[in-house]
Amino acid sequence: MDPLKADEIYGNWATLLLPINNDDSINYRQLEHEIDVLIASNVNGIYSNGTAGEFYNQTEQEFDEVNGILASKCNAAGMPFQIGCSHMSPKISLDRIKRAVVLQPSAIQIILPDWFVPSMEEIIDFLKVMMAAADPVKLILYNPPHAKRKLLPKEFAEILDAGIPLAGCKVAGGDEQWYREMNEITGPFSVFIPGHHLATGISHGAHGAYSNVACLNPGFAQQWYNTIANKTGDPFELQARIQEFMDNCIVPYIRDKGYSNQAVDKFMAAVGGWTPISTRLRWPYRWIPEAEVLPVREKCAKLLPEVFMNQL
Repeated sequence: MDPLKADEIYGNWATLLLPINNDDSINYRQLEHEIDVLIASNVNGIYSNGTAGEFYNQTEQEFDEVNGILASKCNAAGMPFQIGCSHMSPKISLDRIKRAVVLQPSAIQIILPDWFVPSMEEIIDFLKVMMAAADPVKLILYNPPHAKRKLLPKEFAEILDAGIPLAGCKVAGGDEQWYREMNEITGPFSVFIPGHHLATGISHGAHGAYSNVACLNPGFAQQWYNTIANKTGDPFELQARIQEFMDNCIVPYIRDKGYSNQAVDKFMAAVGGWTPISTRLRWPYRWIPEAEVLPVREKCAKLLPEVFMNQL
C-alpha cells in the first residue's frame, strides 16, 4: 500500500484484537481469520497494536509475526492498514518503526514516552526522530485519556508548527470548545475520536474513529459510518442506542468491576460473535469470563438488533 496523506485517513477503522490461547501464546490462525473478516467487512482501514492488540505485552518476534500477517493480507487485498509501533520504551518503539516501514503500511501509530511525563521540548525531539525513521510513512499520535501527558488542541498545533507533519491523532474527543480549537489547527490533520461518539464527532469536524464499535461488529460499524457519510437515515438515533448499550452493558465492567479497556474490547467482540477469539487477555490483566457473554448478547440484540444482521 502507498502511504496515506492526512486527508486520506477518514472513516471507520477496525482494530486488530490479539487472540490468546489458554497457555498465553498467540493464536495466529485465529488472527488470520479475524483479518479476513475485517477485510470482507469493507471497513475503511485496519490497524494493529492498539490497546486491544496488547502492544505492551508482545515480544519483538511476536510483533513482527503479527504485523507481517496483517501486511501480507492487506497489501494483497488493497486494504489500507496502520501498524501500531507504540511501546512504553521509546527505543523499542523506534526499532519497531524501522522494521514496520518495510511492510508498506498506510500509516504508523505511536504513543508518547510513557515512564515520565515528557516536556513539549522532549515531545518534539521524540517525534522528529520517529518521523525520520518512518519516512515516507506518516505518523498518527495515539494520545488516550490515560496517557501521562494528555495533549491539548493548542499543543497539537504547536507540534505541527514545529515542522512535524503528523498525519493525525487518536484521542478521546471533548466538548464543543475542544472541537472548535481542534478545527482551528491549520493544514491537513486527521482527528479520530471514539467509535461510540462517531456521529457527534463528525458533525463537529472529526474525520473518523479507530472504533470500539467495530469491536462489537465491524460490518455494523461500517454501515453506520456510511450512513453518516452519505447523510442517509438518522445516525444520531443509532448513536443514542449504541451509547445506551455502552453505558448499561460495558462501562460498568470498567467503572464497577475494574476491568481494563482492552478487556471490554475483547468482550464486545465475543458479544458480537463475528470472530471466534475468546475474551482472554495476556497475563497479568484480567479478562471478563466467557459466561457473561450470552446475557450481554441478549441485551445487545434487543437494543441493537442491527449488530446481528447480515453477519459474514
